[in-house]
Amino acid sequence: MKRRTMLLSTLGVAGALIVGWGAMPSRSRLGKPEDFLPDNQDISLNGWIRIAPDGSVGLAMNKSEMGQGVYNALAMLVAEELNAPMDSIHLHQSGYDAIYGNVAMFIGALPLHPLVNDGEKPFVMKSGEWMVGKIARELGINATGGSSSVADSWNNLRFAAATAKISLLMAAAKQWNIPIQELTVNNGLIIHASGKSGNFGEFAKEATALTPKNVTLKNRQDWVLIGHDTMRADIPPKTDGSAIFGIDVRLPNMLFATIVLAPMMGGKISQLDTNQSVPGMIQLVPLKSFAASANGFAVVGKTTWNAINAAQQVQVQWAKREKGAINTDQILEELQNKLKTDSGFTFYDTGDVKKSESNGKKIIEANYHAPYLAHATLEPMNCTVQIKNGQVDIWAPTQIPGLARAMAAKIANVSVDKVNVRVTFLGGGFGRRLELDFISQAVQVAMATDGKPVQLTWTREQDMANDFYRPMQVAQFKAAINEHGQVESLRVSSAGDAITPRWMERVSIPLAGPIDAPDKSTSEGLFDLPYGITNQQMSHVSTHMGVPIGYWRSVGHSQNAFFSESFIDELAHSVNQDPLAFRESLLTDAPRYLAVLQLAAKKANWGSPLPIGRARGIALHESFGSIVAEVAEVSIQNGKPKVHKVVCAIDCGTVVNPNTVAQQMQSAINFGLTAALYGRIDIKDGVVQQTNFTNYQMLHMADSPKVETWIMPSTRTPSGVGEPGVPPIAPALSNALFALTGKRLRELPLLI
Repeated sequence: MKRRTMLLSTLGVAGALIVGWGAMPSRSRLGKPEDFLPDNQDISLNGWIRIAPDGSVGLAMNKSEMGQGVYNALAMLVAEELNAPMDSIHLHQSGYDAIYGNVAMFIGALPLHPLVNDGEKPFVMKSGEWMVGKIARELGINATGGSSSVADSWNNLRFAAATAKISLLMAAAKQWNIPIQELTVNNGLIIHASGKSGNFGEFAKEATALTPKNVTLKNRQDWVLIGHDTMRADIPPKTDGSAIFGIDVRLPNMLFATIVLAPMMGGKISQLDTNQSVPGMIQLVPLKSFAASANGFAVVGKTTWNAINAAQQVQVQWAKREKGAINTDQILEELQNKLKTDSGFTFYDTGDVKKSESNGKKIIEANYHAPYLAHATLEPMNCTVQIKNGQVDIWAPTQIPGLARAMAAKIANVSVDKVNVRVTFLGGGFGRRLELDFISQAVQVAMATDGKPVQLTWTREQDMANDFYRPMQVAQFKAAINEHGQVESLRVSSAGDAITPRWMERVSIPLAGPIDAPDKSTSEGLFDLPYGITNQQMSHVSTHMGVPIGYWRSVGHSQNAFFSESFIDELAHSVNQDPLAFRESLLTDAPRYLAVLQLAAKKANWGSPLPIGRARGIALHESFGSIVAEVAEVSIQNGKPKVHKVVCAIDCGTVVNPNTVAQQMQSAINFGLTAALYGRIDIKDGVVQQTNFTNYQMLHMADSPKVETWIMPSTRTPSGVGEPGVPPIAPALSNALFALTGKRLRELPLLI
């Protein structure tokens, strides 16, 4: 089996319905005008583009905006092809037609793997390269995550806009009885050399009756928006407070609710009097465990504050988990033992590792581990629902509106066409809002409020105790070095829970066949290292420890980059080489990686003298199709690490908005530093010990480093940006701390 030959054996029937994106004609992604319902007098030209009478352009938006700038980036793609001003592009939430479906972000993590490995790296599906077929698309599954939004929309949105433009030009040519070749489009106007002009709205109706011909995309050299810094349209409303996040939704006669879930993992209500009277409480609603949410109850009040205060006074008795209490200390020990007793699934095996180890002059070994982490989004989990006359209306900050719709229909016992999900701005996603627990709870509460809308809001304490955490993971590295100081072999074994099977169970994706198959997200960033080491073996032991786990920003890369890049640094030290030079020697056959690494090193002045008490560390990692190198400049202040500056270089293919790339690198680096310096979730006797930001610390503004971002020029299609900046920062920091202190840190968070 060669590199691009995949066996989707574990997906059963649904696997047979997966279709290669490249095999589909672009036109099939346009949709019909009726897929995009007109608004007032607007006229739909296809499933993505509609034109208002004043010539402004409506764009069907099938992505969620959670600070990553996707609203702006996708509007730029359309404005570019239409030759329309950015302020003429207005966004409207897309419907649930098949053209809006997108689960590309999950496919790279699904339990898919080559049947036979012939020595090449396992083929990792890139965002937008594959899509789930009929079953998933009938559910209207669309998702925002996996840093896939721009990559997934890159071709179909530009083609939709270009097709609309040709239709409008043809209509203008027909109305004016002028050859289409004599017409141009500029700033949202169709113009003739005679001076005659008209806006899009004047030709939209006639354009719907025409079949567009000779549709071509603009040449790169003609771009005026793509690749240029553009002001984000969502910043002004977020600055002046007019932006509507989920928690801002207000409806007439709305009630407010909060939840209380079992205080210990796996716990259940053993006794709850639903008739008890508590000041401030209007209603007490027991909750069923849909979407794998913990067992508990909701309290309804006139305000969120009333509901929270009342919830603290409800008398309830809890029963503990039947299988015994969960403890993270025991889980860590069990994972470490797994590496000794279970060979796991081998994702990559090339050369002869065993022979190299037996012949190696020097063997270097190291063990690493990373803890559970919470998402800790600043906007707490919330959802507003109204169920009236058989219609379910939902307002939610969600990354998966299609699956939320399907879950709500199931809970409310209505057909899916009776459910409408309105996606608000997200006050932080990071993968947490790929879950449905808070939505399923809000639907249950709304079913008990006699048609009144109700907004469910979690407290921070409930959020910390009932997250779907990044898994704890351990890794064991072993390298053989020959008499010339060269790395002959690298063996990596890791162990930890697999996210994708658990997530698929929770959101009820209907796949046939066994769900517990190898999950690439457990070993991503390990089995696909760029370094030219002849003999390699990468394997993972998938476990199921009972802790709720989920996708966390950059998923498996977040811990695996720390493991791999820390060990690469250890190898450099073991052969007395500079960490940069050592990496360069292993990247002679990987020019893209080498170029990014060298750009970051050059801009950080690698090798130049630093003030006494400071040191630099470097790390390189690819995730979501993008290559990122980071250099961290670090000191120790008051016994704690202080990161003064981070220089970041990224190759993310074609860049739509450079300003957004820089913002996302700053965001990712600060997010990653928070985890590297402070992040950990400890569980004792089933109870999460971290309760709020007092003991689950965030990086303070005063401690945030200066971040420089340098973007590699590229003509490749766009790749991910929102997540790739996270993985390299922890190893860059740990490697700098080693250079500064001589102490090698192999555990997260980095405690010196």
